[in-house]
Amino acid sequence: MDNTSILEGLNDAQREAVTTIGGPLLILAGAGSGKTRVLTHRIAYLLEVEKVPPWGILAITFTNKAANEMKERLAGLIGPVANDMWVSTFHSACVRILRSHAAKIGYNRNFVIYDTADRETLLKQCIKELDLDPKRFSPKAIGATISNAKNELKDARKFSKETGDDYYLEIVSGVYALFEEKMAANNAFDFDDLLMKTVELFQNNEGILEFYQDKFLHVLVDEYQDTNHAQYILVNLLARKHRNLCVVGDPDQSIYRWRGADIKNILSFERDYPEATVIKLEQNYRSTACILTAANAVIKNNSGRKEKNLWTAKPGGDKVFLIEAEDEQDEAAKITAEIISLKTSSNMLYGDMAVLYRTHAQSRAIEEELVRNNISYQIFGGTKFYERKEIKDILAYLKVLVNKDDDLSLARIINVPKRGIGPTSQAKIGEFILQRGISLYEALSIIHQVPGLSGRALKQLQGFKKMLERFEEELENSSVRDITSYILNETGYLEALLREDTIEAETRRDNLTEFLNVTAFYDQRNPDGSLEDFLAEVSLVTDIDDYVEEEDKLVLMTLHSAKGLEFPAVFIMGLEEGTFPHFRSLDSELEMEEERRLCYVGMTRAEEKLYLSYAKKRFIYGETRYKVPSRFLGEIPEEYLDNSKNKEKEKTLGYFFADKPAGEKTDVYRPDNKYELGDRVFHKKWGVGIVVEIKPGDTVIKVAFPDRGIKSLDIHFAPLTVVSKK
Repeated sequence: MDNTSILEGLNDAQREAVTTIGGPLLILAGAGSGKTRVLTHRIAYLLEVEKVPPWGILAITFTNKAANEMKERLAGLIGPVANDMWVSTFHSACVRILRSHAAKIGYNRNFVIYDTADRETLLKQCIKELDLDPKRFSPKAIGATISNAKNELKDARKFSKETGDDYYLEIVSGVYALFEEKMAANNAFDFDDLLMKTVELFQNNEGILEFYQDKFLHVLVDEYQDTNHAQYILVNLLARKHRNLCVVGDPDQSIYRWRGADIKNILSFERDYPEATVIKLEQNYRSTACILTAANAVIKNNSGRKEKNLWTAKPGGDKVFLIEAEDEQDEAAKITAEIISLKTSSNMLYGDMAVLYRTHAQSRAIEEELVRNNISYQIFGGTKFYERKEIKDILAYLKVLVNKDDDLSLARIINVPKRGIGPTSQAKIGEFILQRGISLYEALSIIHQVPGLSGRALKQLQGFKKMLERFEEELENSSVRDITSYILNETGYLEALLREDTIEAETRRDNLTEFLNVTAFYDQRNPDGSLEDFLAEVSLVTDIDDYVEEEDKLVLMTLHSAKGLEFPAVFIMGLEEGTFPHFRSLDSELEMEEERRLCYVGMTRAEEKLYLSYAKKRFIYGETRYKVPSRFLGEIPEEYLDNSKNKEKEKTLGYFFADKPAGEKTDVYRPDNKYELGDRVFHKKWGVGIVVEIKPGDTVIKVAFPDRGIKSLDIHFAPLTVVSKK
């Protein structure tokens, strides 16, 4: 392959990025600017023109999918020689290095890699050996803290030096130390170890580091804005000698701060490498000019970025469509109407369209509307709302209340949340009901007759039966929302999620909050409605098997999941203050800038048509909250917004662009918290306690109860009343 064919079809900036060889290079690649093509052609140029041997190139991507795509493109460009290159994820590269040199850090080359579940099992063992209460010290929470420490390259010894007087961190330090011992004894690494141990290997063995520095004459890293501290150190160690480091990324698309990504890594590249060349890829091949102009207008309001301006040779295209809705049901109905219109009048496939939202819980209203309109869909990056574990769990409790013969639902919840009724006990109960020919619920009434049950299991099962009876009594005078809230509290389900204290647990709490909204909305619409009718309605919403069309499905996903994808038509819903941007970002400039980058990422997924929607009010925590449009909408120039789909055009646009009347209140949603430190509160189960911790903007408070310890309680779920103010 000659120079001409490698550069064929590249624009001027892409050609410069491919042919600038020698020394550090920062390629600022805007959305849809062809960065994967540039990377593969640059590698081909190094091999064919610069005569760099294939084993002298290390190309790092973030996903196996991206690595495989790059390998396929390279094979098409340069043939089988591509197989001699290291094109892989960070973790895959580290495994190859550690296999060769594990003995240098006390392991043998046959080490195993533990996934998250394996790690949690081992952490449970550590917590048990240290005689700690797993309810107070959740394995998942401790695992997350250890993971963060490893990403910062802090082993147990270093972590222990930084705990200070923090009691919780001291406990984690002890668990971390024992965990490391057990991992070494098992000859195992977890995913975070693969990075940290490789850095440790290089830092403590100069000869091994030099070997890889001389081996990899050129290091290329994709999505550099998503690197964490450990990845940053690893890359710079490898490139330190020859300084032939090419990083590709876009600060405007850095949206993973919550999982350790540090935008400073790309923003400070020129500080790390003063001799670096910087090339901007600003020609977008994906979106229309109007969509790009609107997206640029939003992102320019961030200060933590590298200045660039996307442009396209495509025609201007449609303006950004603005959808104003009364509430989430109206929003879902209007979005669905537009989807149907695109399908029928523009001949788009459902698979050409995507609906994006800030959190998974927002999908519920649009899912219900799609089902009602016989539109098939699929969810990426998450499970359908009513198929999520926490939703199925609470539905199972409700189903048992109306149908005691529902063995399937009862079996699902008999040990959820965990109450010491394990597989062995459940198997014995199963044998018993088969022999007697009775239902599982009937068996609970004579549970003492089941042979072989331990005393602890028997006691727990009897308590479980009494709890179900209390639920049945409570149901007689309760709305659907009230009985649902009662079950969530009395079962300890919410308490278990609060103790877990992870992002996943918080997401599950958000989904349960959305489910409470569903129940409250049902109660509003059906004052005389019953739990049976509610469950029937939900069942109809979820029964979509008869008309799913595999080849043509609308796509639903979070904005985070949409990164790297593109669609002819994109709908971004929920653009209100407190929804998007999320309420947790309202008091933090760093968080707000990340939310704005997330908006930019969402907008630049659209190729031809972009729809942005907001609702005047939403059902939140069982009550109606009046909302104001997102600041991101106000950052888009009026001439690029098409508001023709809303009846009150001037009124809607006037909110964004006109001066607001004096004294008008901006109703931004923040979780209301009527409690203060020192308040004495009464809990139905635990009695009187004292509020000992409140975090601004959070719905969770900590209350100390005599003889019960400190409990974390969500103010929107917990049955609390104030006894006296501080």
